[in-house]
Amino acid sequence: MECYDVIVSLASNDQQDKNLPEARERLGQILSDIRYTKELQTKPFSDPHSTKLYVNQLAYAKTTLSAGQLNEVLKDIEKQLGRTPEQKRLGIVCIDLDLMEHDGTRYHLTDWERPYIKQLIGQASDECQYQ
Repeated sequence: MECYDVIVSLASNDQQDKNLPEARERLGQILSDIRYTKELQTKPFSDPHSTKLYVNQLAYAKTTLSAGQLNEVLKDIEKQLGRTPEQKRLGIVCIDLDLMEHDGTRYHLTDWERPYIKQLIGQASDECQYQ
């Protein structure tokens, strides 16, 4: 079975102390060899005047799932952790899991230009923490 290298972004602006660890636990059930960057707090891009900060993190991992399969599972995890369209409309993000890269193919191309993604990508692999 083929194994793919992936990068998944994690973000939350609501109950981060609960939602991010739960998301990492669920990712551990579907990914292997996971390494996480440090968490980084950022202001939201959609509303730079908001005082509700995001906590962002990247996961480097391996998977046997295709990009489509993995993306489906990520969206299912979001729903399981309570993410709803209504929350999204209100700017409440309990958890956001985005597949950023799968086997060398990048997704969410505009996100790659965001300063926090560049900063997290810039962290050397030895700075990442194994889960």
